[in-house]
Amino acid sequence: MFSSLMPQRKEFYELLAAHSDRVVAGANATLRLVNSLGLGSQDTAALVSEVNTNEKSADKIKAELITLLHKSFTTPINRDQIHTLTIELDNVVNALQDVANAVGMYSIKESTPEARELASLGADACMRLNRAVMALPHKNRNDETINLCKEIDAIESQADRVQRKAIGQLFEGACTIWWAMKMREFYSLQENVLDRCEDAAKTIEEILIENT
Repeated sequence: MFSSLMPQRKEFYELLAAHSDRVVAGANATLRLVNSLGLGSQDTAALVSEVNTNEKSADKIKAELITLLHKSFTTPINRDQIHTLTIELDNVVNALQDVANAVGMYSIKESTPEARELASLGADACMRLNRAVMALPHKNRNDETINLCKEIDAIESQADRVQRKAIGQLFEGACTIWWAMKMREFYSLQENVLDRCEDAAKTIEEILIENT
């Protein structure tokens, strides 16, 4: 019975890695979705469904990890930090789902260069977040993990600049007010993906500092 209260270290790390895998899968599906708008090359509904499927899968992993936390007597790193990182990874997937669902909600039929760039930056940040989570159990990879977190922060700053430029162009051009308003919201949802990645990266940095 006592052994059941002391799961192997790898159980927590494996679940965190699985959770971050769903982040990457959701980001890649969102990127394909945004890039395909207006081209008719891929089924928009199928891509939105793919993002939603990854969100549901991430929810199951989150629930499994939180259950493991509740029943475990010891954890490989601070219990609260594991919980925080789990929630923040889930927030990234939820933000990606918001972007995907907004395509239908706002009837966005065509993409823009800025939307495609934001989607690409989101996928890049999610890929680095996944790599940082995968490296977390390995103390000899701490420098690599820190660098990945710094790269995520830099990508988020770049996304801020892209968003500001994109919104400014909306209200300078000849587009309708309705188009400008819905694209402003769409860009905001896309940038929120980067914000959530940055939150998770900061927690990973805190975990490394506390466990060095």
